Amino acid sequence: MSMRELVGGAFLSSFFQVALEKLSSNDFIDYFRRSKLDVNLLEKLLITLNSINHVLEEAEMKQYQSMYVKKWLDDLKHYAYEVDQLLDEIATDAPLKKLKAESQPSTSKVFDFFSSFTNPFESRIKELLEKLEFLAKQKDMLGLKHEAFASSEGGVSWKPLDRFPTTALVDESSIYGRDGDKEELIDFLLSDINSGNHVPIISIVGLGGMGKTTLAQLAYNDHRMQEHFELKAWVYVSETFDVVGLTKAIMSSFHSSTDAEEFNLLQYQLRQRLTGKKYLLVLDDVWNGSVECWERLLLPLCHGSTGSKIIVTTRNKEVASIMKSTKELNLEKLKESECWSMFVRHAFYGRNASEYPNLESIGKKIIGKCGGLPLAVKTLGNLLRRKFSQRDWVKILETDMWRLSEGESNINSVLRLSYHCLPSILKRCFSYCSIFPKGYSFGKGELVQLWAADGLLQCCGIDKSEQDFGNELFVDLVSISFFQQSTDGSTKFVMHDLVNDLAKSMVGEFCLAIQGDKEKDVTERTRHISCSQFQRKDANKMTQHIYKTKGLRSLLVYLNSDVFHQNISNAIQQDLFSKLKCLRMLSLNGCILPKLDDEVSNLKLLRYLDLSYTRIESLPDSICNLYNLQTLLLKNCPLTELPSDFYKLSNLHHLDLERTHIKMMPKDIGRLTHLQTLTKFVVVKEHGYDIKELTELNQLQGKLCISGLENVIIPADALEAKLKDKKHLEELHIIYSDNATREINNLIIEREMTVLEALEPNSNLNMLTIKHYRGTSFPNWLGGSHLFNLESLDLVVME
Repeated sequence: MSMRELVGGAFLSSFFQVALEKLSSNDFIDYFRRSKLDVNLLEKLLITLNSINHVLEEAEMKQYQSMYVKKWLDDLKHYAYEVDQLLDEIATDAPLKKLKAESQPSTSKVFDFFSSFTNPFESRIKELLEKLEFLAKQKDMLGLKHEAFASSEGGVSWKPLDRFPTTALVDESSIYGRDGDKEELIDFLLSDINSGNHVPIISIVGLGGMGKTTLAQLAYNDHRMQEHFELKAWVYVSETFDVVGLTKAIMSSFHSSTDAEEFNLLQYQLRQRLTGKKYLLVLDDVWNGSVECWERLLLPLCHGSTGSKIIVTTRNKEVASIMKSTKELNLEKLKESECWSMFVRHAFYGRNASEYPNLESIGKKIIGKCGGLPLAVKTLGNLLRRKFSQRDWVKILETDMWRLSEGESNINSVLRLSYHCLPSILKRCFSYCSIFPKGYSFGKGELVQLWAADGLLQCCGIDKSEQDFGNELFVDLVSISFFQQSTDGSTKFVMHDLVNDLAKSMVGEFCLAIQGDKEKDVTERTRHISCSQFQRKDANKMTQHIYKTKGLRSLLVYLNSDVFHQNISNAIQQDLFSKLKCLRMLSLNGCILPKLDDEVSNLKLLRYLDLSYTRIESLPDSICNLYNLQTLLLKNCPLTELPSDFYKLSNLHHLDLERTHIKMMPKDIGRLTHLQTLTKFVVVKEHGYDIKELTELNQLQGKLCISGLENVIIPADALEAKLKDKKHLEELHIIYSDNATREINNLIIEREMTVLEALEPNSNLNMLTIKHYRGTSFPNWLGGSHLFNLESLDLVVME
């Protein structure tokens, strides 16, 4: 699902849709009836949420003009979290308590189980309902009314912010660092390119504020364009895609007047205007549109003469793909020297910067925060020219960019516009990333799992897995440059500092990356926290701030350059697990953690637990009570075994055991049929038949390493592993023992050959490793054309 297929909406729209779906479901209604809870409460809650849902988008638009609306929206977000928390507790406790009751013979005990919930749940629902009804009444006082925002599909459509249309005029003397890009663009425009029946298109792609429009202006106004093209036109597209309106705008830009309103007639007139003419058309600020719509709109443009060209500027790489661009020009950040030249021009405005050494020093630090974005440099330069004093410049330097008011800086307007044009679900997924400190790198799989843990991927009407849905949302955020490939050569991604600031500005007190002494900023409403200070002398002070949160959902403890390891003592663990019972995500990656405390079982709502790179050698049995756990990461731990009741983690999707010391798999691991990630599977001598536990794990994807295959005595057991059915596996490692003294004879060699033949993988595999195999020939499936997607083959044999 691409962004153009989603309907934009307010931050809370997707939450409301999911909450309304749950509340009206038969499961919840039946649960209330059996629990002797007042079903009318559900109806009242549904009505109240619906009434508020209709004004969410208008409220989100007005929050920047009215502090009262912003406070109303923040209050609503807080109670939305509370509703979500309550629904999660009901959905979690109901099946657990029911299973416990069913194990008891007395039906009266089942009745006692349900009736025992009457007081806590009913009283909390009544309290939340009272708060929400109060907010619903306030919306009228704030002037929030249900206008024509609702889409035909029941979602919330996007009402764009007011923006100034772009023009083709530009002051070339104020442009820095784009000479190379300009010449590359002009070379394309002047070249003879054969694109068949399609006019050649060059798409200029980059984050808002990178200078896409400016570059197009530079080329458009170059004297060579006037000589080369008979007709030139500049059309500002923006968010709204209307083929009729856009066709009329193109006609007008080509100085061809028309009174026609019918699309076919407009296209005919445009074709007549362009036939036999060599033209240049700029479509500036393109955001969306379907392939079919663009094909229809571009059809008459193909009738220009050879040499005609189209320039498209867009923030979305997908737009370039939809329009079948002949060439993409991805704008890079400006160099520091170019930023400084631009900054001097705007901030010092004719003054000699060297005559102000203090301001010069501060200014160079300020442009370092701009990350090479021309618009950021220009905007701050203009701002600081009006505040030409050391005191004001220092203040700007020490202030987060997003805190600058809209009146002082339009860089926020540009970034916020990108944010506000996102669908509701993407807004929430992007805003969640405010938990990351600046410069934090993350992988796609990691972030998608975090989104899933927070319930962000439970989107109504989406007919695909949460993993696939999350992957597509991630790609959408990459395509608009909110996420950028890390420059360290890895597959990780980062957010630009300004984008990180944007995310933090959108969530306010609800999400906090604790750096320095910011633990004092933690409030009772804070839901997501990242920190790196558990081993400081005043760690107790910081944890006390964290513990005052009433419903903390995410806690990410990360390492920074100053602290290589965090010591998470048993005392800290016990505090964490007893006071933060609402946690859905807990990451202690890289911490000094020799043992996981038994009290971890208190975290009934936990979905994501990262213990990678810790010193844990075993897990407590109590971890098997974490019914909701979806992701358990144990990479690079000296872990030797998993609890015997591990199979009870029936909702587990991701289990990373890479580089652990696991000696055998827990019994009945094959019952965890939701597993998508299982990086390591060990076959032991006494239980070689355990390889059959892989039989039903057909959702496995990514990488799987099977070791100890010399312990498979019966080849039929290997066949029952059904690796051929695991169609989503991309990387398979088949490992035999490298012990040179292990018994070997013709019978064993023949058995290993038969076992390997039975381990035929799926044809989608692209990486295969076979290590320490003693057979005299390789299996038939390796020599034929079965593995047609194979890109890497590593064979290591025993001599």
